Amino acid sequence: MTPRQNRQRDRGIPEATVARLPVYLRALTGLQEREVATVSSEELAAAAGVNSAKLRKDLSHLGSYGTRGVGYEVEYLVYQISRELGLTQDWVVAIIGVGNLGRALAGYGGFASRGFRVAGLLDADEAIVGQEISGKTVAHIDRLEEMIAEHGVSIAVIATPAGAAQGVCDRVVASGVTSVLNFAPVVLSVPEGVDVRKVDLSIELQILAFHEQRKAGGPGDYEPVAGGGEDPPGPAQYVEAVEA
Repeated sequence: MTPRQNRQRDRGIPEATVARLPVYLRALTGLQEREVATVSSEELAAAAGVNSAKLRKDLSHLGSYGTRGVGYEVEYLVYQISRELGLTQDWVVAIIGVGNLGRALAGYGGFASRGFRVAGLLDADEAIVGQEISGKTVAHIDRLEEMIAEHGVSIAVIATPAGAAQGVCDRVVASGVTSVLNFAPVVLSVPEGVDVRKVDLSIELQILAFHEQRKAGGPGDYEPVAGGGEDPPGPAQYVEAVEA
């Protein structure tokens, strides 16, 4: 468990609040770039896409209550949230799996600007090993433990095929890494004290497809006929309708 996680649990900051802090920080950074000195809770909440009461409650967990009639000082609130998220120090990251997604992650400029330093790229494919991607040479996966120890890797980003992800995760955890960002389409099993964040783009697209279907009056909007009407159409009936 990292010192930041210990602080969060000791201070009783809810996980839902922690998940919203980066959103507030992004909105505040935009204000800072426009040289805005203070912001009201209503303005910041609108920029972050939450209601102002929730935002004020979230920020109260950090000991930040703003000033009546003035709001929050943007620069200080950026510092407070950055400190709470552990962004006032650098975190060393290793990206494992350098296919199309891994390459895109390696070239993402937002890591460095937010305090994350990519120490190395690793892959099992001999055709990829040795290539230079975004200024870094891809190392063989056999060097995983060596790279973690040499660079003090804090966070492992797994972008491997599903079948390889659990084995890679086991190795990084055994090497002392306790934070994993998983892009592989599989649920990873980890021991207590290891944090895993899963990013599955296909799931997000399926959720959006559900909402699009609802907007179009699709199956999600089916309502039974009053007085005991027919049951909702089953999969076979949908297939028949399409084929017709």
